Amino acid sequence: MLDKLKEIEKRLAEVEQQLGDPAVYGDREKLRALSREQKELTPVVAKWREYCDAEERIAEAMELLDDAEMRQLAQEELQQGKADKERLAEELKLLLLPRDPNDDKSVVLEIRGGVGGEEGAFFAADLLRMYTMYAERRGWRLEIASVNETELGGIKEVSLTVEGEGAWSRLKYEAGTHRVQRVPETESSGRIQTSAATVAVMPEAEEVEFSIDPKDLQIDTYRSSGAGGQHVNKTESAIRITHLPTGTVVECQDERSQYKNKDRAMKILRTKLYEAEKEKQDAAIAQTRRTQVGTGDRSGKIRTYNFPQNRVTDHRLTGDSKNFNIAAIINGDLDALIDALTVADQAARLQEGGAYGKES
Repeated sequence: MLDKLKEIEKRLAEVEQQLGDPAVYGDREKLRALSREQKELTPVVAKWREYCDAEERIAEAMELLDDAEMRQLAQEELQQGKADKERLAEELKLLLLPRDPNDDKSVVLEIRGGVGGEEGAFFAADLLRMYTMYAERRGWRLEIASVNETELGGIKEVSLTVEGEGAWSRLKYEAGTHRVQRVPETESSGRIQTSAATVAVMPEAEEVEFSIDPKDLQIDTYRSSGAGGQHVNKTESAIRITHLPTGTVVECQDERSQYKNKDRAMKILRTKLYEAEKEKQDAAIAQTRRTQVGTGDRSGKIRTYNFPQNRVTDHRLTGDSKNFNIAAIINGDLDALIDALTVADQAARLQEGGAYGKES
């Protein structure tokens, strides 16, 4: 580990030297890559220098142990230095874990009402509200591409994009089945009902990662449905794109501009096709993915929202750390829960050797 840290410190010095070269600023791609690398390496090197400082303090304290007048102070300094060194070593192990290459990407998020009929659709609408409020807290941009609502105001399914720094690093833990236990508004007898909604989370695929042959696409335009006044009756701005080889269909009707709808629909289609291809390639390590926190196994129940007991339980966590206040969570205060999942994910990867594997 120490040799690797020395190499990282050396590499950071090289990156900073290159960033000091005015010629680099003429190459936007190189500048972006170097700036990203500097951002990733800087906290590791800062922690490594703290570790070296702790080692120096330990060495100085050891030299003073033979001095009768300084012995007590030296022993205290030695004890503190060893404690700091041990703590910093653990922090460095976490920093050296392979970074998920998708962490800085934007996200395509899909929510579908599951079992429970209308109550499942209401819960899907609650989840959309929760993620909308969380995006606002994080300063992200959330945009709905398409939504299929029920007559009573629930959501059968909704597709949206979330753009902002670290969107995937936080939202990747949300993929799976979310279960709710509460008395539905439509239940007159006051009985508690269990319903569910599913959440799919995909890192947005960039065009350079996955290209689509235009000949494989069927693009249809149609009139938007839903709110919008007279506008929806006059223009066919909504877009439906069908990928003929796979039968994948994406619709986007949120924007009034046909061009904007087409652009967003293509982003979502590219992401869905890229994700499907990636899942095919990852079939060999499916068992490993299921055992890790936050892998996004969409068939698995990940969380229960229990309104009568005023708690949210995340089933991937253990002990007291798995329960959270339901009012805070449902109103978009997800950071404490996601932080706990991040720590659990890091612990699992440390135990398994640190690799993300092909799944990232």
